[in-house]
Amino acid sequence: MTEDGSTGWGNNDWPEGSKLGHNQSAHGGPFAWSELNPIWAFTYGFADLNCHQKHYRSWEINGNQLAFCARDVGIFAGVVIGAAVFGRLGYNRWTLRDTFLSIFPDQWLETVYQKNLRGIASLCIASILIVPMGIDGFTQLLTDYESNNLLRLITGLGFGIALGLIFVASLSARPNEFEGAWQVSLPGGARFQVKEEE
Repeated sequence: MTEDGSTGWGNNDWPEGSKLGHNQSAHGGPFAWSELNPIWAFTYGFADLNCHQKHYRSWEINGNQLAFCARDVGIFAGVVIGAAVFGRLGYNRWTLRDTFLSIFPDQWLETVYQKNLRGIASLCIASILIVPMGIDGFTQLLTDYESNNLLRLITGLGFGIALGLIFVASLSARPNEFEGAWQVSLPGGARFQVKEEE
C-alpha cells in the first residue's frame, strides 16, 4: 500500500531480478500518483498498467527513471513515425492491405500487383518490422539472455512503426468513398475484380 492508501503491483517490493517489478524501496521508495501533477500522474499510471518498469531496462533523465522501459519508448516513437509516414505517403485504396501498401511508390509494386502477391507483400513487410522484437523479447523471457537498452529501443521502434502504419491504414481504408471498385487506382494498371470460381 502506498502513502496515499492506493495499491498497485508497481509499489510493492519485489525481489531483485524477479519477472514482475523490482525492489521499490531500494530504487526510489514508495510512489503515489497523487503526489504528481495530473499529466505526470496519468503518464506513470498508464506506465504502471502497460510496462514492467524494471529499473535496469529503463533510462534515467536527471536522476529520474522514465515511466516506460526502453522497448516501450521505441514502440511509442515507432507508432508516431509510422503514423506520420502514412500521413505523408499513404492514401485510401479500398482495402486495408492495398491502403497499407500505398506508402510505397507504384513502380515498386507493379510486379506485386501483376502476380497478386499483395497479401504476401503486406505480411512480409509487417514481419520484417515485428519479428525482431518478438525474437529479442521471447529469447530474453525464455533464456538467460539479457538484451541491452539500445537493442530494445531499435526492436521496439520497428514494432511501433508497423503498428502505426497498420492502425492508420485501417482508419484510412474506406471503400464507401468510391462509387465502385473500378474507381480505385492500383499500381501497374491493376483493377479489382471478382475471382471466378473454377
